This record gives sequence, C-alpha cells and structure tokens, in this order.
Amino acid sequence: LAQKYDPQRERELRAWIEATTGRRIGDSFMDGLKDGVILCELINKLQPGSVQKVNEPIQNWHKLENIGNFLRAITRYGVKPHDIFEANDLFENTNHTQVQSTLIALASQAKTKGNNVGLGVKYAEKQQRRFHPEKLREGRNIIGLQMGTNKFASQQGMTAYGTRRHLYDPKLGTDQPLDQATISLQMGTNKGASQAGMTAPGTKRQIFEPALGMEHCDTLTIGLQMGSNKGASQQGMTVYGLPRQVYDPKYC
Repeated sequence: LAQKYDPQRERELRAWIEATTGRRIGDSFMDGLKDGVILCELINKLQPGSVQKVNEPIQNWHKLENIGNFLRAITRYGVKPHDIFEANDLFENTNHTQVQSTLIALASQAKTKGNNVGLGVKYAEKQQRRFHPEKLREGRNIIGLQMGTNKFASQQGMTAYGTRRHLYDPKLGTDQPLDQATISLQMGTNKGASQAGMTAPGTKRQIFEPALGMEHCDTLTIGLQMGSNKGASQQGMTVYGLPRQVYDPKYC
C-alpha cells in the first residue's frame, strides 16, 4: 500500500486544499491533516454547514471526532462509501494511500458539482429517461435476435441435443451429406429398407456369410432346446441345477 502512494498527487492535493481553505498544511502533509481541522474547513468551503462544530485539537478524541465529522460530511456530499478511508488510516498512519484516494475522490466530486478543481475527474451525470407505459408494452412484442427466427434466421440444420452433427468439408473430398429432409437407411423403414432380421437390443445377431460355407440359420424353426416342437419334448431333462447324463454312441 505504501508503494502505491503518489508524491505528485500529494503536491496537487496540497495546492488545492491550501487554495480552498487559505491555511498552510505544513511540511508533512499527513501530519498536517491528522487533527482533522483543515479537513473540516475544506468540506465547509465546498458545502457550507457540513460540519457544525470543529473541535480544537487538544486531546486525541477531539482529533478523532473531527476526522469522523469530516468522513460523514463527505458521504453526504456524494463520495462513495468504498472510496472513504477509516479514521485510523489517517490518525495512526496505517494507510496513507487510502487517505490520498479519498481526497482525490472528494476533488472529483467537487469538480462534478461545478467547483474549479485542477485534479480528479468529472463524474458522468445521470441521464434518467422515463418512457410511457404504452411504449414499454410495445417492446414486449419485439423478438430479439437471440430468441429464434427473426430477420430470416431459423434453426434449419440444427440437430437434437446431445447428438452429433455431420460436417461437410468440400476440400476433403468427402461425400456431401444427405438432405436434412431425407431419412437415412439406419433410421427405419425408408426407400424399401425395413427392420427385418433386427434383434432386440443387447442380444446377438446371427450373421450368415456365403463365402465361408456356413449354413444359413432358419429363424422360423424352434430348436429342440426350446421346448416341445416337431415331436421333441423335455423328457429326460433334469431339474435346474442338477447334472444331466449325456449319451454318445461313439464312446459306448
């Protein structure tokens, strides 16, 4: 905090305070303000009657009361609370940088109110506009650009949430994607495609390859292991969990 203290700003503040109050601060800028007398006279010059009574700096509580009266007065004058220092920042020399920032904010507020101040910045004036209630209701009928279709904008080509979107880059030489209005073969029955032969999710699907000489499975016939069909029965079947006697004539 001490490194942020600006000596140039101190010289500017000294010149402004001494010119406004007509009093000399002394060699040490902060020590000259520590009793709060010059500060109270400064705010009384900017806004007369801000501090009704300025105590003589006899004891420490007189000085602290003067500083407290000054801080309350500049708050009413318009200085923001986050720009105001604490009384101990000045009285106990704990944060001179914040004291300097408060005095600069006070100078800026004085410049905004029309005083001739050579430092600080002039705050922007509040430009309050009042619209007729009927005019405000008309604004509810206007859809902003971020709310959907407006000025020929639409959601054409958008996919469902969580799904992938096919991107086509002509430089890569890939095939151009299908029209968004066309349902591909993987999406169900379209262009003569159907779901015949599809199994339930999670089950295996029998694949028949003619080149391998595999026998094509008949999906319409119920196997012998599935119950009584074509003279087959469950005769000789054991209770679940018990071993089953298997007979092979090759070994007997």
